[in-house]
Amino acid sequence: MPSRPLSPHLSIYRFGYTMTLSILHRLTGLALTAGILMLAWWLVALAWGEPAYRPLTSGAGAILLRVVLALWLVAFVYHFANGVRHLFWDAGLGLEKLQARRSAKLVICGVAIASIALVYLLFLRGAA
Repeated sequence: MPSRPLSPHLSIYRFGYTMTLSILHRLTGLALTAGILMLAWWLVALAWGEPAYRPLTSGAGAILLRVVLALWLVAFVYHFANGVRHLFWDAGLGLEKLQARRSAKLVICGVAIASIALVYLLFLRGAA
């Protein structure tokens, strides 16, 4: 049997912005899945009553919960923005190299601005 070529793998490709954004999109999808499970856990604790709910919202747990929620929010914003970018690609728009780089920069800048604004409005505005 003749030797068949191997499928391309990570050592063949140069690590670029498209690979970075793709991996980040997958990781944020996993983070959102974990966040949904945490949300379900929170709702169950809420339904069980104060003894189950109190440890989630008191003391250091409340600060940790806010940090986790803020990170989850950033993951959601990125996943949403990059998903919209992929919808444009599915429609055949923005596939050229320059357009793809521009849309990548737009996603990163938009996510940074939206995340900072949302985290401030939801978590920091009342603390200041």
